[in-house]
Amino acid sequence: MEARHYEKLDGLKVQCHLCPHECLIADGKAGFCGVRRNVAGTIQATTYARAAVVALDPIEKKPLYHFHPGTDILSIGQAGCTFRCQFCQNWHMLSADVPQTGFTPEDAVEAARARSPVGIAYTYNEPYAGFEYVLDTSRLARAAGLKNVLVTNGYYMPEPFEELAPLTDAMNIDLKSIRDEFYKKYCHGDLAPVQRTIERAVEQGIHVEVTNLLIPGLNDSEEDITDLVDYMASVSVEIPVHFSRYHPAYKMDLPATPDSSLHLAYRTAVKKLRYVYLGNVMGMEGSDSVCPHCGATLIRRSGYAIRVDKLDGTRCGACGAALNFVG
Repeated sequence: MEARHYEKLDGLKVQCHLCPHECLIADGKAGFCGVRRNVAGTIQATTYARAAVVALDPIEKKPLYHFHPGTDILSIGQAGCTFRCQFCQNWHMLSADVPQTGFTPEDAVEAARARSPVGIAYTYNEPYAGFEYVLDTSRLARAAGLKNVLVTNGYYMPEPFEELAPLTDAMNIDLKSIRDEFYKKYCHGDLAPVQRTIERAVEQGIHVEVTNLLIPGLNDSEEDITDLVDYMASVSVEIPVHFSRYHPAYKMDLPATPDSSLHLAYRTAVKKLRYVYLGNVMGMEGSDSVCPHCGATLIRRSGYAIRVDKLDGTRCGACGAALNFVG
């Protein structure tokens, strides 16, 4: 399928305008993402209507703690990514050679209607690399009364995002660091476009949650955490922020995040943000949802299992305050 958001140049070259890399691609070559390929002067979306992973996941796995908590969502992963994070947990899905099977937008919606009370999450790899598939599937899903969720690095150009945003109900966006130099060195990207996506998604009324993977010695200093928290507070204190434990993966063999870094992040963030969580850990603070107004426990969590306590729809059952929950 021919891709969107690119321009044709002389000599069968093309320039992609989907993500901030804006790759200049020669005939027969692929862009940075690996899946948008120049074929005789047109960009082809090579993963369209194909899936590497289809699974039914707890929505908390995304992680989304405030969007239809306790439900399952159909999760679709394809191939390709607009980053090359040295610590990638799903590095095996970067290559265009990842085994995939046919899975049309119609197949996705049919599967979601049969299995999920919520809808579809585009996840595992970077869904933006499969923009056309996500866009078409999202349109069908919306028409069928289903929700669309993006689990994403947020590395977007404004124009394509404005096309997709009205069809998007929730996003978990990775904010990998508050330092641009971290993005350049460890992800081969830039910070500013990610911040722009977070801010625009909030403006568009999309439910947003943010994840920060804490990596020892790279982005877990007190200054790093404080600056990230200050930035999130400047966007909205209502956004749930998840600080997650890193484990060695792909090209990075640093030891796993120590408890001390997780505790520091949690205690720093709760001073300014209303909803703070710790991920990839068990038995620590930061698992339960707590009312920021009266302190009542709203939802108790153990892994992906939840028990609703004082949450009453989108309000606190103890004090009646309106809360940032959906569904």
